[in-house]
Amino acid sequence: MSGFFALLDDIASLMGDVTVMTKVATKKTAGVLGDDLAVGAEKASSFRASRELPVIWAITKGSFLNKLIILPFAFLLSAFLPQAIVPILLLGGVYLSFEGVEKIIHTFFHKKYKRVDFKNIRTEEELLIAEKSKIKSAIITDFILSLEIIMIALGTVSEFELFTQIIVVTIVAIIATVGVYGIVALMVRMDDGGFKMVEISENKKGLAKKIWYGVGMTHIWVLPKLIQLLAIVGTIAMLLVGGGMFVHNIPQVYDFFHSIPSIVSELIMGLAVGFVAYILVELVKEIRK
Repeated sequence: MSGFFALLDDIASLMGDVTVMTKVATKKTAGVLGDDLAVGAEKASSFRASRELPVIWAITKGSFLNKLIILPFAFLLSAFLPQAIVPILLLGGVYLSFEGVEKIIHTFFHKKYKRVDFKNIRTEEELLIAEKSKIKSAIITDFILSLEIIMIALGTVSEFELFTQIIVVTIVAIIATVGVYGIVALMVRMDDGGFKMVEISENKKGLAKKIWYGVGMTHIWVLPKLIQLLAIVGTIAMLLVGGGMFVHNIPQVYDFFHSIPSIVSELIMGLAVGFVAYILVELVKEIRK
């Protein structure tokens, strides 16, 4: 009987460690989760209203699949080849920085470049092709951000035994996916809530009618502005995360920028890496032509 109670005590102790370390790991990944939210909302926007939730669900499933791939890979790397983690993070940083710079260049210098307007696509076939392209891009970006989230969480519990690491990092990964894309789904459906409130206001009178109508119209007005803002924030977030991978994983880069705020150094590094990657990609395109 004493052995049974000792086992219960060990389980309670383990769950206590898991709870505490999950809170710590979640706090440490909060910045990347915020970036993931901004990027995810930007990637999941601009679809037709009837297609928004199916597209977000497709991206969410892709995000879960990303984490199913990354989690065992991360644990194996941490156990047997920890020196490979930083190069992998740096490659992810190059990709995010490149994508951020590409958006900036297309916005300011390529006037002929236009984002796909899903509302103007007439045929079902064209719509599905455009959706698949954007979903694929969103899942690739999510893979890089998920990699950093998992690596940060893993670093937080690296001193604990493997079983604790697996539980904590897995919980953080689930919270990241459900939390981020759950909020994204609520955001992109904000206008539907607004239209519903306007509809309800038609059956109200006096002050109640004005309140329901005013709140509903506010929701309808805010959504496109919010999406535009998130497009900007999402681009900056990719540059910050991409640059941050270099600032925080290369000591020489960290020492060079140590006297300026972290957010500034990450943005500068993200722009620098992104521009170099963009030039190389354009050169390769020209050579292939």
